Amino acid sequence: MALDFGEVRTGIAVTDELQLIASGLTTVKTGELFSFLNEYLEKEAIGCIVVGKPKQMDGSESESEVLIKPFIQKLERTFPDIPIQRQDERFTSKMALDTMIAGGMKKKKRQNKATVDKISATLILQAYLDRV
Repeated sequence: MALDFGEVRTGIAVTDELQLIASGLTTVKTGELFSFLNEYLEKEAIGCIVVGKPKQMDGSESESEVLIKPFIQKLERTFPDIPIQRQDERFTSKMALDTMIAGGMKKKKRQNKATVDKISATLILQAYLDRV
């Protein structure tokens, strides 16, 4: 499972049993994320949670990391048996928009930030799967 963590919304993606292909699952309000994860994990087993790691162009940490680090600590406390991994998420929002355009998605639908977040989570997960 991958999370594209945001202050307002978090995009969520999952992979198949063979861990070959990432698929967008949903986008949830970040304030409701732990409730969603608790419910989801009661029904589904996952091997790890991959959290996007926003970086600046020079490779240094993004300002968003200030919000993500406490979130990861809470994830680790809440789900101690699930390993947390990080994946560079530079360019995922741009790639998500490019993917929507290439897929013929209408401009109005492309403006839906929840769709961008879900696709970004999918790109984060696929990059992680390709790397490991």
